Amino acid sequence: MSEPWYSDGLRFECTRCGNCCTGAPGTVRVSSEEITRLARFLGLSRKAFKGIYTRQVKGYVSLREMPNYDCVFFDRETGCRVYEHRPKQCRTWPFWKAVVSSPERWNQEALHCPGMNEGRVHGAEFIALSILNDGTSENGP
Repeated sequence: MSEPWYSDGLRFECTRCGNCCTGAPGTVRVSSEEITRLARFLGLSRKAFKGIYTRQVKGYVSLREMPNYDCVFFDRETGCRVYEHRPKQCRTWPFWKAVVSSPERWNQEALHCPGMNEGRVHGAEFIALSILNDGTSENGP
């Protein structure tokens, strides 16, 4: 088996710019455990949290978006309101299977993420483990 193209690791350091939290429409999958954690952090029941902050999408639960497609927890003045409790899909960015599928895709995403190709190096083993359960598809959360 050949080594992945990222065998020397990839640089990334989150700048908390919010580019991954805003822009085009999308989904942020949330697991049952993540719903419980976020509800507790916000002082809500699971039922209230789900009614206010989530939506059902093709067999999974996603965070809602604002009308401008910003994440429901993103504030343009202060950033992510739940950063320390954010879902796995947010925590594993940009080490998603789709993003690390090729150097071309990585560099395409880096055009919109100032933290990519900057900061500390994340090793190939870390990246491989991240993409196994990145929270973005049937392999997660």
